[in-house]
Amino acid sequence: MTRAAAIAAAERYFDDGGFVTDLARRVAIPTESQVEERLPVLEGYLADEIAPSLARLGFQSAIVANPVRGGPVLIAERREAGAATTVFGYGHGDVIRGLEPQWRDGLSPWRLQQEGDLLYGRGTADNKGQHTINLAALDCVLKTRGRLGFNAVLLIETGEEIGSPGLREVCRQYKDRLAADVLIASDGPRLAPERPTIFLGARSAMNFDLSVELREGGHHSGNWGGLLANPGIILAHALATITTPKGEIRVREWVPTHLPNSVRVALADCAVEGGEGAPAIDPDWGEPGLSPSEKVFGWCSFEVLAFTTGNPDNPVNAIPPHAKATCQIRFVVGVDPEDFLPALRRHLDAHGFPMVRIERWAKAYFPATRLDPDHPWVRWAAASIKRTTGKPPAILPNLGGSLPNDIFASDLGLPTVWVPHSYASCSQHAPNEHMLAPLAREALTVMAGIYWDLGEKGVPTRI
Repeated sequence: MTRAAAIAAAERYFDDGGFVTDLARRVAIPTESQVEERLPVLEGYLADEIAPSLARLGFQSAIVANPVRGGPVLIAERREAGAATTVFGYGHGDVIRGLEPQWRDGLSPWRLQQEGDLLYGRGTADNKGQHTINLAALDCVLKTRGRLGFNAVLLIETGEEIGSPGLREVCRQYKDRLAADVLIASDGPRLAPERPTIFLGARSAMNFDLSVELREGGHHSGNWGGLLANPGIILAHALATITTPKGEIRVREWVPTHLPNSVRVALADCAVEGGEGAPAIDPDWGEPGLSPSEKVFGWCSFEVLAFTTGNPDNPVNAIPPHAKATCQIRFVVGVDPEDFLPALRRHLDAHGFPMVRIERWAKAYFPATRLDPDHPWVRWAAASIKRTTGKPPAILPNLGGSLPNDIFASDLGLPTVWVPHSYASCSQHAPNEHMLAPLAREALTVMAGIYWDLGEKGVPTRI
């Protein structure tokens, strides 16, 4: 049997309805990790849905209790005599809150529904649809060749949407079982819906609050206006010192000293395209001298996520006593996140804002990661994808968002190659989340090709 036969089997699986059937079954399981009462549901997703699906592919699975908090982790292995390569796969079975009342009429987060090219349901894009594609592609290769030709280790967690608590501890505890030559997994969006994409790490994010507390209670603006300092005005001016009016970061400890040449070369071929419904890019916003792709994949950004003072829903004629802004830094390799807030303290003090308090969120951040775009596994994966689709994939040094990739790159020591199956306008984490059907069909062929090629000659050797 041939590579083409495995790819054709993946296409038939989609065309005959197998993908929709499998995904519908998984979407119907409300695996909301942010809801404490869903813990038994998370356990059931692994024990009753994923483990039996993997058993049919010859995997042996073990479900590991979370050593920190939240849902368990599934570790599955399929090992073949004489296999020279071991591949580590990852996915997460938990989803963000369903937000059911906010979905469009006729849709439900827990029911897969197709309308044209859109497959609606919570988890279709993040991450049930993506690991369903990969499991099906493995099945297509097995049925076509009778074996994979490589060893496969798979980890499915159920806490990614709450920061992956316990994942690092599990990976360290089971490091020997999880040992592999490369991570090949799927999460996040493609650069553009029609262009296969590889990303090699992830930006990270640090959230913090800035606040100004001046007094107890509000005071009538007619009696005290012009006499009492307004915390909203003070905080607005403090925020205005952090960037230029066009978003360039002025706290230079927050940005890299330069953009590596290998990153610049890789991104030269990448145009940011979110697909239908995506917002128009503001070309003059952010770091000057960088392309849009360099800004979002190669650089750092600062955002004000929320700003409150007084009572926004019911304003009164009073000078408010306090103001608060929730802020975020998205950052790449090449900066020290532990210096972000000390640098901001120095910056605000130097600009005359010692009264602005800085409070770091308790939620931990994932360190930023980035595999070199010139790595042999990157070139190998790109060649496999081009052979399948006829299209050279976009190669992103890192995802614009965040993933627990540092656990795999640092704790397990793996080169990390991510092949995403979603797109930027999928409404991930929002009502009406969906997956593009044509993209899913192509993704099945991409992964069938990759898994086929992993069992052939020419696979990179350990470095």
